[in-house]
Amino acid sequence: MIFQKSQKLVMTGDSITDAGRTRPIAEGLFDPLGRGYVTLVEALIGACHPELGLRVVNTGASGDNVRYIKDRWQSDVLDLKPDWVSLMIGINDVWRQYDSPRQPELHVYLDEYTATLDELVGRTLSQAKGMILMAPYYIEPNRRDPMRATMDRYGAAMKKVAAKHDALFIDTQAAFDQVLKTYYPGTLAWDRVHPNQAGHMVMARAFAKAAGMKW
Repeated sequence: MIFQKSQKLVMTGDSITDAGRTRPIAEGLFDPLGRGYVTLVEALIGACHPELGLRVVNTGASGDNVRYIKDRWQSDVLDLKPDWVSLMIGINDVWRQYDSPRQPELHVYLDEYTATLDELVGRTLSQAKGMILMAPYYIEPNRRDPMRATMDRYGAAMKKVAAKHDALFIDTQAAFDQVLKTYYPGTLAWDRVHPNQAGHMVMARAFAKAAGMKW
């Protein structure tokens, strides 16, 4: 297990991480962490490794891309003094290129995505003990689909940034691809992006396995 006793894990990202969390900072009583994978990660680790007393905080924000998350990185991540930071970002960076093609100001292209991600990871690891990068995904098994192909390139860029900084990389897309050998995409997400509970559990399971959780 990568986590040690009484450490704080800040998990941040876009709407997939947000998942209806409470504001301003989501942690504590009455299920504040939202309806997504963050809650499931806390539940899995809390049930299987209660001795850790891992403190999980959710600062995900719906609609975020790397450009927006950079603006709030100090207040929503670094100021919380985390031991570990988990970041899943990139879906909106890609998606806006396809659902809003006539609004280029909303697009975050690969060079900006990679450079900004590299900056954020470097800043974080100067303070935190470790960082976890969760790849952006598209719940579509056809790798030739334009949005899926672009998403794969962004995921590959994230993997390179993780390797450069010795951060833990979780291939969320690969986790979905395994399940998509059986399921039709709509079974997991009506829009192939925002997953139901089974989809969120796919991500939580991948996270827990990568963190070394003992089942």
